[in-house]
Amino acid sequence: MAVPVEPLFVQGRGERVIATSINTDFPDPALVKGDDGMWYSFATNSNGKNIQVARASDIAGTWNLLDIDALPEVGWSSGSNTWAPDVRKLDNGSFIMYYSGEVKDGGGRHCIGVGISENVTGPYAATNEPWVCPLSQGGAIDASGYYDEPTKKHYVLYKVDGNNIGHGGDCNNGVEPLVDTPIMMQEVQADGVTKVGDAVQVLGRTDADGPLVEAPNLVRTGDGLYILFFSSFCFNSDRYNVNYATSRSLKGPYQRAPRMLLQTGDFNLTAPGGATSKVGGGQMVFHAVCPGAAPSRCMYQTAYSVTGTNVIVS
Repeated sequence: MAVPVEPLFVQGRGERVIATSINTDFPDPALVKGDDGMWYSFATNSNGKNIQVARASDIAGTWNLLDIDALPEVGWSSGSNTWAPDVRKLDNGSFIMYYSGEVKDGGGRHCIGVGISENVTGPYAATNEPWVCPLSQGGAIDASGYYDEPTKKHYVLYKVDGNNIGHGGDCNNGVEPLVDTPIMMQEVQADGVTKVGDAVQVLGRTDADGPLVEAPNLVRTGDGLYILFFSSFCFNSDRYNVNYATSRSLKGPYQRAPRMLLQTGDFNLTAPGGATSKVGGGQMVFHAVCPGAAPSRCMYQTAYSVTGTNVIVS
């Protein structure tokens, strides 16, 4: 007899505690394996760095915050509020970083930047211009790379930051009419930069998401299921979460899960979000409010499994 999925979702969520992996402000953590076999995470600006770096021999092991700024020169951006890095290894052996940079004189709007380095820890050399910059739609943030093994094609997902031009309220998009915050997918060449065709929307905001959807991260399981992790509601709200949707087709349609994967109250967490999975699935890092240190956001990690189309924290 099959085990009902709902008990798997909720079992242990009220009793088990997921402890911090990095007990300092380390929001929007990325995850990539270096040439040395070590795991590296990169995070939003804090602790005196534009882009923070941490290292561990095992995702579930001890993480050490490094005294390194992976993006010491920010190029076209203002140098303030550099957010949500994502690092991937390219076919030529170099590493590419996607990040959200604040536009100079852009009214606080962000665009997606790109940096390249021969070393996983950087320094990453920023390009002269933003990679994606739809300022009239509010800008763009939260880029993440994805390599599709079946087609041998490269993609980048990102959020159009529509709530930046909203009409006030929660994350500036709680007052009608609400502005769309679509998750887009852009095919790129092997250099991770050169665009192939136009971006397509793979997920949109619904009323159940509050003001926005953001922080896309895409993985494909061994049996061919695409899992699109994302967050909804406002990052500074207790309703922020890690959610997901699944599809058997890369570009969708994506079917939302019946329950958020992680939300406030689960595993003693507050406002979990900004998750990045290990390529192929099985483990992820994410941030949540640091214990007793709000509004700082610490890094956490957890294993997860997939049953059918259901993702289960394990």
